[in-house]
Amino acid sequence: MQTPFGEIPVIDVHAHFFSHRFFATLAAELPEAPSEADIYPALQKRLPWEFPEADPVRLGKRWVAEMDRHGISRMVLIASVPGDEESVAAAAQAYPERIITYFMVNPTAEGAAGRVKRAFADLGVKGVTLFPAMHRFHVWDPRLHPIYETVAAHGGIVFVHCGHLKIGIRDTLGLPSRFEMRFANPVDLHGVAKAFPNLPFVIPHFGCGYFRELLLIADQCANIYTDTSSSNDWVRFMPYPLDLSALFVKTLQVLGPERILFGTDSSFFPRGWRKDVFDAQIGVLQTLQVPSPHVAQMLGGNMTRLLGR
Repeated sequence: MQTPFGEIPVIDVHAHFFSHRFFATLAAELPEAPSEADIYPALQKRLPWEFPEADPVRLGKRWVAEMDRHGISRMVLIASVPGDEESVAAAAQAYPERIITYFMVNPTAEGAAGRVKRAFADLGVKGVTLFPAMHRFHVWDPRLHPIYETVAAHGGIVFVHCGHLKIGIRDTLGLPSRFEMRFANPVDLHGVAKAFPNLPFVIPHFGCGYFRELLLIADQCANIYTDTSSSNDWVRFMPYPLDLSALFVKTLQVLGPERILFGTDSSFFPRGWRKDVFDAQIGVLQTLQVPSPHVAQMLGGNMTRLLGR
């Protein structure tokens, strides 16, 4: 992609793969769950979105076209409900040079460790996503160690959503979100990151309200990364002034450019890729006069290194 910093290969490390199975899973939670044939008519009453065909490869093709339109080299697409790893894996197998796969797992569910093993060994996923507040577990829970061992053995990445958690689609559909933030403190990762020093842990959204805690553990654990995704609207909860510029300044000071990953948190169509998020971040990096080589690391070089290519 041509940027104010020159031609740079851009990898968006944080986007969601809202597959047919994703929407079917949500529809099943509605008070009057629709039949398989009526899933989309039921959802269209509440969501002015495009809904994908049952074949996940078609959705993968849609995202590749979106990448082409904006000049994006590659994108991490996250299967965003537990059990949907096969959908995003099918898309990645069709477009292996463009789509990088993560998938959500509930590590408290029966058979979670086996599901993770299969996803990495057979489906070729590259990362596992954990939502401690959503599924109510601590990341240091010994039940998760087999998962970390599997991810480490396959050279994968652990994505851990910490801090404030609000899922807009659930609110729009009137679905309860029984999240508990007591599980969402990044400090919980300290011992785990020390125990698995070669396993990269990515905390999105600059910690999403736990910015100080992110900096604390990242200073002590060289395998803690953060991504820059979303609007980072959580800054309004802070008891002191904080904006995107200040986030970048302090994160660069503590983590350095080699542990910051660019992301947008893109998710649904017709909105598609969040160019507004990209433009806002590029504007801040210009104002801060961040050197072009450092920008190139954040926009794609760091992720290329983590993936091994």
